[in-house]
Amino acid sequence: MMKLYGFGPTRSLRALWALQTLDAEFEFVPVNVMAGENYQPDFLRLNPAGKIPVLVDGDLVLTESAAIVFYLAEKYGAKGLMPADLKERAQAYRWALFAVTELEQPVWRITKHTMLYDEDKRLPGDIALAREEFTAMAKVLERHMEGRTFIVGDRMSVADCVTAYVLDWANECELLGGCPGLQAYLERMYARPEAPQRIAKAFADVQSAA
Repeated sequence: MMKLYGFGPTRSLRALWALQTLDAEFEFVPVNVMAGENYQPDFLRLNPAGKIPVLVDGDLVLTESAAIVFYLAEKYGAKGLMPADLKERAQAYRWALFAVTELEQPVWRITKHTMLYDEDKRLPGDIALAREEFTAMAKVLERHMEGRTFIVGDRMSVADCVTAYVLDWANECELLGGCPGLQAYLERMYARPEAPQRIAKAFADVQSAA
């Protein structure tokens, strides 16, 4: 059985989007990053970078959440998470990569400078720049989503698994105020029965268990 090593409100949720959408059999193995378990020798043998999630499928050890989503979609190809048509598949790759480069990176910078870095390392100016960068790119996706239910085609794809998590993260940073279409898309995606926890709920669960 596949194992997903992950923790709470992290990119692990992105991999869970795919696993649950595909109705795949897997075991979730919690790795408490707050306690430093991701830097223990056993975990570093799986991912020397000390980051989650990690998917283990037999002798395959795969890191990077978007790569995990792509792999799972290919593994369960008959379930349609990866578009069969080449041009539609190319668009799915395009928008998934857009999400992890143009949308996620500024949100990650904001998170580091507001929560993760020590106070003396936080740069308010970088937060402001990151907000501007995110807003500009979010408007690109907002225009693309006009009249669409899903990012690519007429059914959920890898692009949605990757992007929905980023938008929920952006929503936690109060970045979606000028994007009503993306807000509606976000609510629509998380209303699906196979959706993972929202970031806020996963974070609350982690705090209550601490």
